[in-house]
Amino acid sequence: MRDLDVICLGEALIDFVALQSGVSLIEAQDFHKAAGGAPANVAVGLARLGARPAFIGKVGDEPFGQVLKKTLDDNGVDTTGMVLDPNARTGLAFVSLTETGERDFVFFRNPSADMTFRPDELAEELIPRAHILHYGSISLIDEPARTTTLRAIELAREAGALLSYDPNLRLNLWPSLERACEGLREGLAHADVLKVSEEELYLLTGIDDREQAAWELLDQGIQLVAVTMGAEGCDCFIPHAQVRIHGHHVEAVDTTGAGDGFVAGMLAGILPAWRQGRRPGDLECEELDPICTYANAVGALTTTVRGAIPALPTADQVEAFLVENPMGV
Repeated sequence: MRDLDVICLGEALIDFVALQSGVSLIEAQDFHKAAGGAPANVAVGLARLGARPAFIGKVGDEPFGQVLKKTLDDNGVDTTGMVLDPNARTGLAFVSLTETGERDFVFFRNPSADMTFRPDELAEELIPRAHILHYGSISLIDEPARTTTLRAIELAREAGALLSYDPNLRLNLWPSLERACEGLREGLAHADVLKVSEEELYLLTGIDDREQAAWELLDQGIQLVAVTMGAEGCDCFIPHAQVRIHGHHVEAVDTTGAGDGFVAGMLAGILPAWRQGRRPGDLECEELDPICTYANAVGALTTTVRGAIPALPTADQVEAFLVENPMGV
């Protein structure tokens, strides 16, 4: 029985977001504590859009880990598969937005609880209950989390679930650029649906032309490739079509979690067809266009509040936004 829509597997952590804009972490003075971690963000994003998500991962059984579990619980995310380990510490990330609009990150995870997530801690019984398994590359960096992630992917594939992948490149977490490329491609090898930035697209394919690189991935068996381009919008590719969705101009306060909001919107959009047995690659342009427009709107709204999870919009907020902003600009 598939009583869950999406299982999000991977890291949950605490973001400390600089309250000052246009500064580096060296210059930042004050920070706002916010629940985060890409898979956890996607899980909450899906819940707020009306889906039935679960989170699988590991945090410390200390105040930060307890805050994360409470945040997921309060937002209606199934945390049956969330491990709280008294012998581990939850990962922390300090984030600021520089004058150029780039995010300045520093992670504290030496090791963090998510890195020590073992196969015997994986709630295997949850995975066949979900229509989609969503994962990223961060949990593929270190053992034993890598083996645990690959086991979850194997179980999801055996259960006939759709596999969604966000490379979510964080170069400073990998030992080298070469190892990062290998790790990103390892995650790609299992994916049906891919959300990717232009930089990640190049690292995955070695091709610096966006369209050519996307078609290369489709030729390898990916069913849907969504290339996000920030305020410019996104290009979405399926084997027989491509749609370009213009971005929405909003008063951006913090871009942390915008990509995760996009993923939540995209997965919420493809769920109805997938529940009916239709693959993302079988969608028509007139179906793909509103899905990507909706995902863009979720991502845009996520930038209007500091922090990732605090910023993720509800379905009503997205619908109201699209009524006022039906077309990207």
